[in-house]
Amino acid sequence: MSRKARKGASSLSYHLQKTYWKLVTLKPSTFLLATLAIATSIFLLGGGIYDILEQPVVAFISGGRIIPYYPQALNEQLLGESVAAMILYSLGITGLILMYRSTKYAYNPREAYTTLLIGLLLLLIGWMLVEFFLFPSTIKPL
Repeated sequence: MSRKARKGASSLSYHLQKTYWKLVTLKPSTFLLATLAIATSIFLLGGGIYDILEQPVVAFISGGRIIPYYPQALNEQLLGESVAAMILYSLGITGLILMYRSTKYAYNPREAYTTLLIGLLLLLIGWMLVEFFLFPSTIKPL
């Protein structure tokens, strides 16, 4: 084996070992891990796996008109329903995060109170709309 080939092989071995130790000792930030966990849970709760595996219908288009499709079985859903659920879950999580972050403004009560109210409002809007999508027949008009 030539000298140049041995040097290249040892250099490659050294770089692979260094890269391996960087990957093993990698410590991602807690913010990144929390964001990833929240995004994953919203995706799973919103029906993302179902959307990927079943590829549900959005709506039927016939002659330039959109004909909505209403599932007849419990194991069917529309793509828009899961996207709406994911958006509403995100809205609720954002409200919870804002309510948590309002404690950071203890020195400024007005800002803390405003942030707390906005977070509570987002949480309630998300929760009420999710309940409406789950049980539309239970909400009666005034």
